[in-house]
Amino acid sequence: MAKKYYVVWKGRETGIFTTWLKCKDQVDKFAGAKFKSFPTLGKAEEAFGKKSGNKSPKANTINKSSKPKTIPLSQKQITDMSFDIKIFTDGACEPNPGEAGAGLAVYENNKLSELWYGIYQALGTNNTAELNGLNQALILAKDKITQGYSVAIYCDSTYAIQSITKWAHGWSKKGWSKKGGEIKNLDIIKAMYALYQDITHKVVIHHVNGHVGIEGNELADRMSLVAIESQDEHLNLYRETDDIAEILALREG
Repeated sequence: MAKKYYVVWKGRETGIFTTWLKCKDQVDKFAGAKFKSFPTLGKAEEAFGKKSGNKSPKANTINKSSKPKTIPLSQKQITDMSFDIKIFTDGACEPNPGEAGAGLAVYENNKLSELWYGIYQALGTNNTAELNGLNQALILAKDKITQGYSVAIYCDSTYAIQSITKWAHGWSKKGWSKKGGEIKNLDIIKAMYALYQDITHKVVIHHVNGHVGIEGNELADRMSLVAIESQDEHLNLYRETDDIAEILALREG
């Protein structure tokens, strides 16, 4: 996931924060809190300066001369994150291009609560499967948010994440076009971007590495294979078993 910078104009402390957790500490349950995420430090500084009327502060932990290193999230780090709902999403395609499907694993208070599979495509790609999975995660996230839950999404596709959190902003400004060729999977990306914009301040999307033992990612992976095997174009709750070990024993994508 592309790094974000969080501006807090009204909260326990104001300024620019480099992680969602630090931002959340300032605004969670703070009456009238005002905050927003930005894709670059420059944009965050500009936005903070405009609304505060002051010279924008520098984010203390940022070294602008060097690119921040991305450290893969561990299972413990994910478990320790203070979100009510954690949604893991994955997509699979056999072969690529070929039959494709998506899967989701939903945790409430770090306990597995739902498994979903479906969105089968007779001729899809790995990218369309990943996009479909993330799209369904966003739809589910919006529903959970309206119920008052805090939500994070975990996806192992950099392409799917950046399509809506980074690239779509520029494409939309240019009339949904890009230099050098067509935007692949434009229809679903446009729909996802609209949905993401609607909940962007209330959901966090994290990138996770696939097949490194993160339970939610592994379960979502298994569901994406169930989707291909079932050939169901709709999203369905998985009801065969709630035994995690049994599900993990299914073939992986």
